[in-house]
Amino acid sequence: MEFKHKPVLLGECLEGLAIREDGVYLDGTLGGGGHSAEILKRLKGGRLIGIDRDSAAIEAASARIAALQKAGRPRFDALRGNFHDAKALLSGIGVDKIDGALLDLGVSSYQLDEGSRGFSYHADAPLDMRMDQTQALTAAAIVNGWSEGEIARVLRDWGEENWAVQIARVICDRRKASPILTTGQLVSVIDAAIPKKLREKDGSHPARRTFQALRIAVNDELAPLEQAIRDIASLLNPGGRLCVIAFHSLEDRVVKNTFRALANPCTCPPSFPVCVCGKRATVKPVTRKPVTASEEELAENPRARSATLRIIEHL
Repeated sequence: MEFKHKPVLLGECLEGLAIREDGVYLDGTLGGGGHSAEILKRLKGGRLIGIDRDSAAIEAASARIAALQKAGRPRFDALRGNFHDAKALLSGIGVDKIDGALLDLGVSSYQLDEGSRGFSYHADAPLDMRMDQTQALTAAAIVNGWSEGEIARVLRDWGEENWAVQIARVICDRRKASPILTTGQLVSVIDAAIPKKLREKDGSHPARRTFQALRIAVNDELAPLEQAIRDIASLLNPGGRLCVIAFHSLEDRVVKNTFRALANPCTCPPSFPVCVCGKRATVKPVTRKPVTASEEELAENPRARSATLRIIEHL
C-alpha cells in the first residue's frame, strides 16, 4: 500500500515555523513527508532533517522529497529513529542547533489505513500496533501477557476508558480459552464488556479508547514526551520555533504543561516579591490557545478534527 498521509494544519504550521530560506529545520515525525515537502520548498541553501521510526515512512518520504531535489535544492537527511532521541540523532550527523522543528504526534493515516499494521478497529488484522516493526512488544503481547491489573491501568490512564476494569476482566477471561490475536477479536471482547445501550451513548466507537491506550503503551508515546520537547527546544537558535500537533487530550496536556514550564520556569513561592531562584524563561509562547483546523480543512480531511497545534519561540 502506498504511504499516503494528508498533512494536518499545514498552512498553520508553515506560518508558525516562520521559515528562513537558509535555516536548518527538523521534522521529528516525518510520516509520508507531507509537511517536510512543503518546508523544503521554502528553503534555499538551508537544510531539513526528518526523523521517523517507521521504515515505510522513511522510504516513502525520501522518495517524495527526492522528486523535489533538483539542482540547487537544499539538503535533506532522513534518519531512522524516534524523535524522543532527536538530540542524539542530530548530534550524530553534526547538527547541534536548528532554526525550527515540527512534531506531528500520533498515528499516521497510512498506519490507520494499512490493515496489517493493526492500528484500526475498523478492519480485522493481526493485533500489532508497532510504529517500529523491529521492536518486540506488540499489542497482542500486552493483551495476552500482562496481568488484569496492568491492562486495566493502561486502559484507564492512557485511554481514559471508564470501562477499563470490565474490559480487562473480559480480556483475561477470553484469553484463557485461546489467545486474542486479531483486532476483530479484541473488538468483540470490548463489545462484550460494555453494555450495548451504554456503548451507543457517546456516539464514538466503543473500541476507540482501548485501541488508543494500547497503541500508546506499545510505542511508549507519552512517558518520554516532556523530555523530548525540552531537548528539542534546547536545540533552537534564538527566534527558532517549535510547533507540536497533538491529537488527544493526554498528548496536548503534556505539550501545554511543558511549554508553560519552559516559558515560566520560576519556582519561587507566589508570595515572594521578586524571583530569587534564578531560573529564567528560555522560550515564549506564540500561541496562547491551541490552533485547530478550519472548516475548509475539516471538509477535506475529517481526521484533522481532533488536531491541536501549539507553538513556542526560543528567546
